[in-house]
Amino acid sequence: MPQRTAYTAHKDTFIRDNMPPEDQWPEMDYTTLPELAAYPARLNVAAELLDKTVATGKGDRPYIYFGDEMWTYGDTLAKANRLVHVLVTDYGLVPGERVLLRSGNHPMLVIAWFAILKAGGIAISTMPVLRERELVYMIEKARIQLAICDNKLSKDIEKAKESAPDLRAILYFGRDDPDSLEARMAGKSTDFVTVDTAADDPAIIGFTSGSTGTPKGTIHFHRDIMAAADTFIGHVVKIRPDDIVCGSPQIAFLYGLCAYMPDTMRFGASVVVVERATPEILLQTIEKHKATVCFSTPSGYKLMLDVIDKYDTSSLRLCIAGGEPLAPAVFHGWEEKTGVRIINGLGISELLHIFISASGDDIRPGLIGKAIPGFQVRVVDADFNDAKPGEIGQMIVKGPNGCRYLDDPERQKAYIRDGWNLSGDLCRMDKDGYVTYEARTDDMILTGGYNVSGLEVEAVLLEHAAVREVAVVGSPDPNRGQIVKAFIELRDKSSACDELVRDLQDFVKSQISAFKYPRAIEFVDELPHTPTGKIQRGALRQLERDRVVC
Repeated sequence: MPQRTAYTAHKDTFIRDNMPPEDQWPEMDYTTLPELAAYPARLNVAAELLDKTVATGKGDRPYIYFGDEMWTYGDTLAKANRLVHVLVTDYGLVPGERVLLRSGNHPMLVIAWFAILKAGGIAISTMPVLRERELVYMIEKARIQLAICDNKLSKDIEKAKESAPDLRAILYFGRDDPDSLEARMAGKSTDFVTVDTAADDPAIIGFTSGSTGTPKGTIHFHRDIMAAADTFIGHVVKIRPDDIVCGSPQIAFLYGLCAYMPDTMRFGASVVVVERATPEILLQTIEKHKATVCFSTPSGYKLMLDVIDKYDTSSLRLCIAGGEPLAPAVFHGWEEKTGVRIINGLGISELLHIFISASGDDIRPGLIGKAIPGFQVRVVDADFNDAKPGEIGQMIVKGPNGCRYLDDPERQKAYIRDGWNLSGDLCRMDKDGYVTYEARTDDMILTGGYNVSGLEVEAVLLEHAAVREVAVVGSPDPNRGQIVKAFIELRDKSSACDELVRDLQDFVKSQISAFKYPRAIEFVDELPHTPTGKIQRGALRQLERDRVVC
């Protein structure tokens, strides 16, 4: 594992001082690939992705499409440099300070991210749906000093500022007044010498959703961002300079952040930024811009399949799905409609991006894939021994990136063992190294002495013509401990009836072991989703527990 460099560009060292001690870090190996081994001790990801692209004569290459606008790499650099001067000159940002970003997907969010990193600061992107108390927690946890916010989202952050003494200013864009961020940028220089950060200076902090307690701040270095692109995109996806990238994830979500910035820019491609990409808007975007690469979630692709026949998607050559398992029915349905085999991937916030995947002829529908180049993945039993092929165990991983929580020593100790990151995911690995996702460690359904993966039951139910979306969870039961219960959104909601319940149950029994069938089915108008588009199975499990108490 490379030793931590003594040099740092950070003048404000709060984040560095509140990282876990190095003996609690996972092993991070940069010798496995030549591109990783070539990273210098001093590296700024903004300089690598933006400054160097323009400096090598590619400044006229299109980067951002937004509505009817197009910004080249050169335009993006000039705007980011103007914004840096606002942060540094007008608001006194020093290297190491934290800046919160609050916006839907927007070009200003992109240039703000680059401006912060060019100044040596640390960018913290937040979901637009977060409310006052959630913002206060993050601001206090990371001692955030500045915020850049879309004017449309001012209400909750203004309230949060009242309880956050460290937050000295909020800069708003989208306002038509002299104090707007755009007005302040207008008179600034388009030149700025990017701060010479250490490769292991913190660059971003991604806060987890808090589904297992208070959100965790996951710290990522400048070199981590480069490694995420060089491994997954460079070796599996293989984006090209002529590609036009689009997608549904929010930039505030690490999956989206990687997709629109490092994944695209590392390979000189361009990106279409859409503020809120619903399934129909994303399909419209693909058709209008002749997009060749799409990032979304399995749920997103499933919902696009409902309306895909209305749009021209013939320009697509690559589709990537992350965030949740990809059901074979969705994989095959998408390939049938577009001719494109979806690249599924598993990643976690602690490691920034995807580290299990497969592409092209290596894809096996229903399986996620194998450890991507640069990473090692194992499935282990309770004694940390490798599980036998096909047996369920906890998935553990190590590679160039790894878990470092902000000021969270107990969680850090629990997440790392013998240099490995403990993902908390239950998986199977076959003899060829292909991984099948089963559940989170606390998500398996134990019913009548049997372990059942709700995701396996979901995958079967999604093959039924009546089902639009489904979530399967364990529901408390006095006789069996838990029963398998399916919450189902139908394509035709008026078709809900007892006869359809029996038909769905029989369908599952005909496809997989009978003990796995859903003994209870509840039809719902809409399933709950997280801001990143994942189904909130935890909320459904809690609903079932609450019903028993009541």
